[in-house]
Amino acid sequence: MGVACLTHIEVELAIRVFRMSGNVGMVMSLQAIKGIEDISLLSGHLAMFLNDFNLAQDLYLQSTCPNAALEMRRDLQHWDSALMLAKRLAEDQIPFISKEYAVQLEFIGDYVNALAHYEKGITHDNKFQEHDEACQGGVARMSIRMGDIRRGAAQAISHPSRTLKKDCGVILENMKQFSEAAQLYEKGQYYDKAASVYIRCKNWSKVGELLPQVSSPKIHVQYAKAKEVDGRFQEAAQAYESAKDWDNVIRILLEHLNNPEDAVRIVRETHSIDGAKMVARFFLRLSDYGSAIQFLVLSHCNDEAFQLAQQHGQMDVYADIIGSEASQQDLQSIALYFQGENNHLQAGKFFQKSGQFSRALKHFLKCPNTDDNLAIEMAIETVGQAKEEALTNQLIDYLMGESDGIPKRKSDGIPKDAKFLFRLYMALQQYREAARTAIIIAREEQSAGNYRNAHDLLFSMYTELQTQNIRIPAEMNTNLMILHSYILVKIHVKRGDHLKGARMLIRVSNNISKFPSHIVPILTSAVIECHRAGLKNSSFSFAAMLMRPEYRNKIDPKYRKKIEAMVRRPDTSEVEEDSAPCPYCGFQLPQCELICPGCKNNLPYCIATGQHMVKEDWAVCPHCEFPALYSQMIMLLEMESILTSLSIDQELCSATWSWRDPL
Repeated sequence: MGVACLTHIEVELAIRVFRMSGNVGMVMSLQAIKGIEDISLLSGHLAMFLNDFNLAQDLYLQSTCPNAALEMRRDLQHWDSALMLAKRLAEDQIPFISKEYAVQLEFIGDYVNALAHYEKGITHDNKFQEHDEACQGGVARMSIRMGDIRRGAAQAISHPSRTLKKDCGVILENMKQFSEAAQLYEKGQYYDKAASVYIRCKNWSKVGELLPQVSSPKIHVQYAKAKEVDGRFQEAAQAYESAKDWDNVIRILLEHLNNPEDAVRIVRETHSIDGAKMVARFFLRLSDYGSAIQFLVLSHCNDEAFQLAQQHGQMDVYADIIGSEASQQDLQSIALYFQGENNHLQAGKFFQKSGQFSRALKHFLKCPNTDDNLAIEMAIETVGQAKEEALTNQLIDYLMGESDGIPKRKSDGIPKDAKFLFRLYMALQQYREAARTAIIIAREEQSAGNYRNAHDLLFSMYTELQTQNIRIPAEMNTNLMILHSYILVKIHVKRGDHLKGARMLIRVSNNISKFPSHIVPILTSAVIECHRAGLKNSSFSFAAMLMRPEYRNKIDPKYRKKIEAMVRRPDTSEVEEDSAPCPYCGFQLPQCELICPGCKNNLPYCIATGQHMVKEDWAVCPHCEFPALYSQMIMLLEMESILTSLSIDQELCSATWSWRDPL
């Protein structure tokens, strides 16, 4: 019924009918034309809707809008009819219709006619530049397909479109015209494609020129292989490197360029397992077993590396190389090897690493005297890790000379250096025992005249006990104070403060028995400094001590007469020492006195001057937590060379000092 309505030009009725039947498209089309008054134009539209295109064309041509016929043929892609109508109605549309027709002809493979229509489509009008470029591109493609390669390639090269160059390159490549295809790819900056096609036509010189712009590893590898065949190994290695084909780079460096240095560098940088194997084989041929072992380990060939080390006595090298990556089995194998070689130090070391502490200690205690110190250090470390009472007791017996790892009746009974016992207690975190041992060691160092060593040992033990909140033994506190006073003497004298230097020398000289190796030099210094500082009575007292028969002949000849004169003509005048309040009770007492008569407390002393602390002038070292008089320390901060000689704090110069209320 709807079709009948259209045939009789009943548009309104047709709209109602098609709406009832659900034909939305027809309804919308009819609504768009229902207001047309030109009966021929309206009839043309209705004929087109009924698919009677020839009738529609005739009706359109009779109407006031004949171009509707042309538009219909273009929409229907009836290009021949469209061109005929364009010649009558709109000649300016012929180029555009020709271009559209050419596209269809190219698609169906009618390249001859497509070429003709592309050529007709060119307008040579700058207003339609994009249209003309599309037609010129079509001419280039069709020319190539028709066999006119020179014309087509020239047209594509001169054309601004990169895509056209690529399309023409693909056509030429399919036609086996590789040289021309590669040229077009290159002009279009498709360097990977260009290089690939140049490879197909064996044009290696062009490939070499393009390589810097080529990103495809595959092309670099192909070029490298070609250069390798030609014997140009340096270029091949560079190409393999560009492709990141490290194994082949390493192979060429080793086999052809004799450049193991670069090969080794690349293996280390890339961690190439196969490359490491090649380097290992290279060094093996040179009998460089250490390097071969290193690269076998790097390539995870641990068994081969171990066997090689075993065969050529390179187990030390293997052990160093395998390092922290060694498995428990590896460590035990190394330990057993050294055990078989009677290398007790190394055997113990690797038994320790494998967690076999008892076997490790056994070997450390068997070490010859040449390895003794290191062996004992390792034994201490082992016992510290094991934390087993039996092993601890065994090592203590050894250090005390009661056993040397063998039955007591066969032992030489020689006790070892007490410092090892101290380190053992520290490793076991037995700080009280370590403190007692430290006092003994410090006493021995003092007796030998090694006052700095004794000071540093007591100081380190002091701070450790403080950290562990363990009470400081009185003897340790006293000895550290006396040794520190001895060190302060040099600092005060260097600054030209002879009074403070003399006060510290008085303190040291009053404990002269703790300095048996330097009694005479210390007393001599005390005499001189006290005399300079106006402490004539103290100077006389120490001079009188030097006149004792056991000391008199040991006095330096240049001071002997002066000291003898002091004793013969004594001057007992003495500058009175300044007083300062006790930081606990406020009692006024001499600055260098460290026991308060008022409250009987031992007073903390300043690490910079040796004087007792004053509450109003209190500061604490931010590094070691020892107290210092703030006013005195600020003056010393300007003298870095003096500060760094205070071993009680190696970072005083860079530390930030500030006043602190001790309460």
